[in-house]
Amino acid sequence: MTTTPPLEAAELVEPTVKGRSLLRRLLANPQGLVCLAFLLFVVFLGVSSPWLAPHDPNATDLSAVNAGPFSSGHLLGADSTGRDILSRLMWGTRQTTLACLVVLLVSVVLGVTTGLVAGFYRGRTDAVSNWVSDVVMSTPGVILLIALYARTGSNIVAAMATYGLIVAPSYFRLVRSIVLGVRSELYVDAAKVVGLSDLRIVGRHVLWAVRAPVVIQSSFILASAISIEAGMGFLGLVDPAKASWGGVLQEVFGNIYNNKAGVLWPALLISLTVMSFVLLGNALRDTMQSTASQKKLSPRRLREVVELARAAARPASDDRPAPADAVLSIRGLRVGYQNNEDGVREVVHGVDLDVRRGEIHGLVGESGSGKSQIAFSTLGILPREAVVLGGSILLGGKDLLADEQQMRAARGRHIAYVPQEPMSNLDPSFTVGAQLTQGLRAVKEISKREAEQELLALLARVGIKDPERVFKLYPHEISGGMAQRVLICGAVASGPDLIVADEPTTALDVTVQAEVLELLRELRDERGLAVILVTHNLGVVADLCDTVSVMRDGRIVERNEVDALFDAPAEAYTRELLSSARRVEIAEV
Repeated sequence: MTTTPPLEAAELVEPTVKGRSLLRRLLANPQGLVCLAFLLFVVFLGVSSPWLAPHDPNATDLSAVNAGPFSSGHLLGADSTGRDILSRLMWGTRQTTLACLVVLLVSVVLGVTTGLVAGFYRGRTDAVSNWVSDVVMSTPGVILLIALYARTGSNIVAAMATYGLIVAPSYFRLVRSIVLGVRSELYVDAAKVVGLSDLRIVGRHVLWAVRAPVVIQSSFILASAISIEAGMGFLGLVDPAKASWGGVLQEVFGNIYNNKAGVLWPALLISLTVMSFVLLGNALRDTMQSTASQKKLSPRRLREVVELARAAARPASDDRPAPADAVLSIRGLRVGYQNNEDGVREVVHGVDLDVRRGEIHGLVGESGSGKSQIAFSTLGILPREAVVLGGSILLGGKDLLADEQQMRAARGRHIAYVPQEPMSNLDPSFTVGAQLTQGLRAVKEISKREAEQELLALLARVGIKDPERVFKLYPHEISGGMAQRVLICGAVASGPDLIVADEPTTALDVTVQAEVLELLRELRDERGLAVILVTHNLGVVADLCDTVSVMRDGRIVERNEVDALFDAPAEAYTRELLSSARRVEIAEV
């Protein structure tokens, strides 16, 4: 079973910093700082327009008709009736701000509330809410707003409230998907056990989990609200007596041949505001994701912490040179995770490991023992919050940890990977053949036709009976066992020296497990491969592996030939594992 990093990436579900810290991180992001400053400036112009606007928005100056920018008394020029463009844009900001607030309020209240209820209670409530959401999303929004204008006239509040209703399903689906995951968490069950009401559980635990995605989504909704409000004004669906961004754009656009520069200002204001909201949303996402997933240290603080950790006394390491027939040699590997703003917590402590050519080396241990951290270190795919604190990984005499380019060159060519979940490791948007061909051509300089011929032959070799047909299928059209064979085919196609198999049979039924394990053994024999098999299944180890290393708490506590280890385990922990496995077998019988 794949081990879970101590600080699991929560994908915006459980942010761990307070609002003040989040604001500091956002302001430290240049993109977020610039966008936020611009939006605040725009809001300031709207709020201060009664005092700072140079003219009344409807005041006409016949001497300034179609005046260009920087003319006397008109900084951005005037329109075809002599009204000051800057003043009308400043006053129009008030209407745009009102429109954004109405859209945001309606969509958040409706979407978040229904998403919380549907995701938490499921059942008929969920089914009805999903149906309503689908109906609303299928409604043509612009046509509905035009039809509404025929009934209510230029009522901006009614129009924007209707648009808020139209975009509420985006919140509903976002919140519902998060709540479906949160409601099964143990802390929610614990809250029920202690007697908290559903309302308090939703308000205290579930709502807290969705706040970050809602904030991010709101920035994109506000961007769309500005576009819709400006579009309505451009179409003439607002009160012409009230200044608006879209109305100003319509006026100057209709007179573009007489005053070309006049179109620039409203178009630029609308575009920059929409772009600022979108980029601010991206900056918020990046900031919240990083703080949620890893309590991220500042780069300077992280460097200091890592240097201190690396300078600490190392656990005893095997100083023997790598065996002559070793494909991979790991020496003194130490891996840690950013624990909090005070340091890094080490989870792998000075591990040494040799994998010989033609050998299947099993890494076993309970969940959290660190076996997958070693596998991921070998592949160079540790999570972003992980830090390699020391040690080396030698492949062909070269230290992969010392040079990122060497690690990239090794992946796919000399080291291949067979993952735990075959279906989730195939892209549903492309056929099996397209994915295999792209992967092979990325590491071998061959034509597409040559790659296809080679892959078809290899698909047949790994036990797929009709490779030509499977080659044209999408991942959802094949079984889990066939998907695992496809991934094994992709792994061995480039002729690697080492395969890292991370629980390759966990997601498969017993019969298919045996077939896949036998396939790995045959490929090892045929190609002289070295294999690292990460597993918690001692039965698989006994059947397939030549050598086994037992891990506990980030250390290898025992290493031996598989027969010798099963016959006479030296460590108490190994004996405990074997005893547990035998009890499970007896219980299953």
